Amino acid sequence: MIRPLDTLPDDASYDLVVVGAGAAGMAAALFAAIEKQRVLLVEHTEFVGGTSALSAGTVWIPNTLHAAEVEADDSFEKAALYLTGVVGNHSQEVLRDAFLRSGPKAIEILETQTDVHFQPYRMHPDYEQQVEGSTMRGRALEAVPFDGRKLGGDLKYIRPPIPEFTLFGGMMVNRGDINHLLNARKSAASFLHAAHLLTRYGIDRISGNRGTRLVMGNALIGRMLLSLAKYGVDVQVNTSVREFVTNPSGVAGVVLESGGTRRRVLARRGVILATGGFNRHPRRRLEMLPAPIPEWSPIAPGNTGAMQDLALALGARFGTDNLDNAFWAPVSVRKRSDGSTAVFPHFAMDRSKPGTVCVNQAGHRFVNEASSYHVFGRAMFHAHRTSPCIPCFMITDAAGLWKYGLGLVRMKTRNIAPYLEDGYLVEGQTVAELARKLQIDASTLEQTIADMNRYAQEGVDPEFGRGTTAYHCFNGDVSRQPNPTLGPIAVAPYYAVRLYPGDIGAAAGLVTNEWAQVLNGNDEPIGHLYACGNEANSIMGGTYPGPGVTLGPAIVFAYRAIQHICAMER
Repeated sequence: MIRPLDTLPDDASYDLVVVGAGAAGMAAALFAAIEKQRVLLVEHTEFVGGTSALSAGTVWIPNTLHAAEVEADDSFEKAALYLTGVVGNHSQEVLRDAFLRSGPKAIEILETQTDVHFQPYRMHPDYEQQVEGSTMRGRALEAVPFDGRKLGGDLKYIRPPIPEFTLFGGMMVNRGDINHLLNARKSAASFLHAAHLLTRYGIDRISGNRGTRLVMGNALIGRMLLSLAKYGVDVQVNTSVREFVTNPSGVAGVVLESGGTRRRVLARRGVILATGGFNRHPRRRLEMLPAPIPEWSPIAPGNTGAMQDLALALGARFGTDNLDNAFWAPVSVRKRSDGSTAVFPHFAMDRSKPGTVCVNQAGHRFVNEASSYHVFGRAMFHAHRTSPCIPCFMITDAAGLWKYGLGLVRMKTRNIAPYLEDGYLVEGQTVAELARKLQIDASTLEQTIADMNRYAQEGVDPEFGRGTTAYHCFNGDVSRQPNPTLGPIAVAPYYAVRLYPGDIGAAAGLVTNEWAQVLNGNDEPIGHLYACGNEANSIMGGTYPGPGVTLGPAIVFAYRAIQHICAMER
């Protein structure tokens, strides 16, 4: 299935060429293959999966066949009301409606005609619970764990997960696995689950260099890759698109290059762009991201924006109505032993837990720590305009560090010396000592900690309303009452890590219509050119309504693009 470019003849002809092998591109190729189209999938890097493979792999699509499994109280109207309340005029309603109407069918086709299978989270709230139409469950799906051994030798082409998201040097785990591992001494079922995971991983490492039980984003990509193989889709890796082949009707193909080999490949029915967007484009980062330009991003390396440059040359344009041009998460950074840099996104495992507080460089709070990672990232930029906040500091005490962890320092880590030695973790025997090490006024930080301790006792955060929505509490600790997100910070020593805003995906992209056709400056389609995923301008308009709001639309608009392409010749 994955073949070198020099095995293709010049002027090889396909029905479709899909550029970019993340979830969006793989979905587009798969939907096309289901429609009996001959497809070439082209990937710039050595791996398939893109940022999707590094992610949790959550897919946000309301009202799918899985919603009933968790008794979701939902409807098209309710989901549309919610998106309107969160997104507003930052995207067109016609695009959001197209997504909501086609989403259930796209998932049904994958479930019934491919190896791509999902399951609903038993509980995974929308992020903006205060907005009418939000739900607690049913919209967020995850890929069912996948046995990578089914791929044979092609397993090596899946982008490996972020090392810091694995255990024992490569064992992938999801949230359910973590709970079992933590409860292995308390529950027979958890003990057996943990034993199975460890045994399986041990056998994998004896016979190979990675675990073969894939979860989260790797599971989604693994299932897509197996399905593409079964449908006979040709895949190129380490291959770049140098230019479009055009004719009077629009885009007619691409010129590919790999290792000095160039080939012209014709696309009879269209070219679909799905290379992830502009985030690694050096000039466009300067133009489109807020100052100070973020230095750290946990996304995959293939999001160079090169295909957008080619599309712009044909008359395409970028969306300009987004609240933000990127999606955000606070990240911490640390040098790995091999010299590379770990960029660790702080999604939910620590910020919302009791006994934490985030402060700017003056020692003041600036945000509800339990808000979504996107809202938190936006708040860093906003606060930085008036008082230095990049980096900011997340602080906890010895009890919080042990029970919940702090970034790369996992919960119940006994040896924290390496993190202290390289400066990733900062320690103070008193709040005042920690303040001095962070170059914060000691009295200010002491007052902030005292305030948080009072809020924890009362169960109310009068400053930012931490713990006032179901989403806040979902990521807290339900054993902590009256507020699952508030707890004392009072057990010495005290600890801090530095947080920076990191872009986790592009919100701004090529303007498309409801069929994923790329539009020119006159809102006319550029013939036979489509875009989906973060290549296209987000229907979320730079807001972040819930988990998986990039992957959900990526899959749905890949489906809609293929439906439009196939309908054109019927």
